Amino acid sequence: MVKKVVLMVLDSLGVGELPDAESYGDKGADTLGHIASEYPRLHIPNLRQIGFGNVPGAAGGKFAVEHPVGCFGKLKEMSKGKDTITGHWEIAGLYTQQPFKTYPDGFPQAFIEKFEAAIGRKVLGNYAASGTVIIDELGPEHEATGMPIVYTSADSVFQIAADTSVIPLEALYHICEIAREMLTGEWSCGRVIARPYIRKDGKRVRTSDRRDYAVSPSGVTMLDHISATGREVYAVGKIRDIFNGQGITQAVHTENNMDGVDKTIQAVKQDFDGLIFTNLVDFDSKYGHRRDPEGYGKAIEEFDRRLPELIAAMGSEDILILCADHGNDPTHSGWDHTREHVPVVAFGAPIKEGENLRIRDTFADIGATVCELFDAEQTAIGRSFWKEIKR
Repeated sequence: MVKKVVLMVLDSLGVGELPDAESYGDKGADTLGHIASEYPRLHIPNLRQIGFGNVPGAAGGKFAVEHPVGCFGKLKEMSKGKDTITGHWEIAGLYTQQPFKTYPDGFPQAFIEKFEAAIGRKVLGNYAASGTVIIDELGPEHEATGMPIVYTSADSVFQIAADTSVIPLEALYHICEIAREMLTGEWSCGRVIARPYIRKDGKRVRTSDRRDYAVSPSGVTMLDHISATGREVYAVGKIRDIFNGQGITQAVHTENNMDGVDKTIQAVKQDFDGLIFTNLVDFDSKYGHRRDPEGYGKAIEEFDRRLPELIAAMGSEDILILCADHGNDPTHSGWDHTREHVPVVAFGAPIKEGENLRIRDTFADIGATVCELFDAEQTAIGRSFWKEIKR
């Protein structure tokens, strides 16, 4: 009997290019492998012990151990794309056949004009950019005029940045809600993201008050199936935003990775049966997109140091599953996600040791497994690996 499944997405921690990576401009991408090359002191003893280094091909086997105590494998992405929503939805059992529409040259002028009319302000930017870079470039003009900064990336996103002393947080959120209502049909977009920042010590610093406004899932997910059994689906971090609340029974906001770990541990200690679904976003937002392999490596080490605390909080009927949702190779060109395999590592008293799950065809094998664990209806895609890892 399984009481809780703790499913943690180490956002963007890919483990090597997918066969079709070249068609996405990502030939040679390898997030973990290149972090290990650029930050050779990478020290992750606890992740190694549970089998993270034994994931097939991960960092060329540099972190493999002889007797891992967990089960391990890697997953291909079946869906088209390499963005946050596509990856998370596939983990939860949805196949995205048509990639979300992207705007590499900025959003159409006709949309921008209607958006400006709707919010009563002109906007700045409207091009693909790194968030920290565009805030530094356009921040002075925004602060002088009150015009919000809008930008996009290789993902299907419409991001709106503002100094909260110029546009207060609730006003920024309202502007994003207007954009979310407008970005449908011919102007469809996967996510609208509020990007508030403050000025501190002469620098412009993004705050943890980011908020994502996503489209609703295209179908029924693992979350719906589990909550339908009467169990909890407890979302930590941006999971609630990614699924637009669908299938989620409780949700908590997080400030950063370590706050995400703290709140996951708090949830583990609560008395309920069900899924705790956590996203640790800093790997992606602070280090992958900013092309900082050393910072990324240190963030992995920071998580590794917390892993024993998380495991100690788990009961004899609890299972931990670690995975990712895409890659974001910090040595790759540009500043966007990379099309990669993702790791899957499972650990807990109900799980046998050292099982190699090899390379699997879809992220959705995770959702199928979690549904089987809770005797819930199966996801539309995915093949459960529960029988392979069950002790």
